[in-house]
Amino acid sequence: MSEFPSAPAPGEPVPAVRTHGLVKRFGAQTAVDRVDLVVPRGSFAGLVGPNGAGKTTTLSMITGLLVPDAGSAQVAGIDVWRDPAAVKARVGVLPEGLRLFERLSGRELLLYNGQIRGIPREEVARRAEELLRVMDLAASADKLVVDYSTGMRKKIALAAALLHNPEALFLDEPFEGVDPVSANTLVEVLRRYTASGSTVVFSSHVMDLVERLCDWVSVMNHGRIVAQGPLAEVRGNSTLNEALLQLVGARDHGEEGLTWLGSSSA
Repeated sequence: MSEFPSAPAPGEPVPAVRTHGLVKRFGAQTAVDRVDLVVPRGSFAGLVGPNGAGKTTTLSMITGLLVPDAGSAQVAGIDVWRDPAAVKARVGVLPEGLRLFERLSGRELLLYNGQIRGIPREEVARRAEELLRVMDLAASADKLVVDYSTGMRKKIALAAALLHNPEALFLDEPFEGVDPVSANTLVEVLRRYTASGSTVVFSSHVMDLVERLCDWVSVMNHGRIVAQGPLAEVRGNSTLNEALLQLVGARDHGEEGLTWLGSSSA
């Protein structure tokens, strides 16, 4: 398990993601504090930690959605802020609270995204139909996105992020509010994606899901990476949830106060 990644040795593959000294402040609050993150190519990587740990802010800086106050980020060896166009051509992003073009149908949304990416019209149409079918959205392809359920929105948003066949996919809480059937579809698609050699980085509060899907984990707390490495090394002989609680110094409040709970009121 490594807290701070070193530069790759000559001949070693370039990581899918690498940051060095990444910092982001909001007023007097430091949300991300000198983060050194590394994700190997082809990984199914989880970024975990308590609320307010800095996960969303870190992903936003890596994907070019937020300008860092200090430090650097690379995707596939390309500096995110020196060559943002090259990086954005290589990544797919599903941010938390994504706003979609709701007055388009699912099919129109994919066709529009493909044209923005510069994909030939016939190829966009072919990929869109395949994605709609795989995501179980074919029957709702001509339905307006505004009428989609939460699970359907997550699936069409993931389809849009995959449309240009990115090298790396960044997902912020992709399974939040998603029903089990839709979640299973998302998992199957993401597993096929990483099996092809591409990389997934996703944040989540559901440790059981991260443990089931990921082979690489980075743990954040108070804006810093406190542990990262292969899943088996990070969790050791315990579950990932137990390891996380220990790494972030969580306290057990079970015996403190609330003595009135469970008692009947007179």
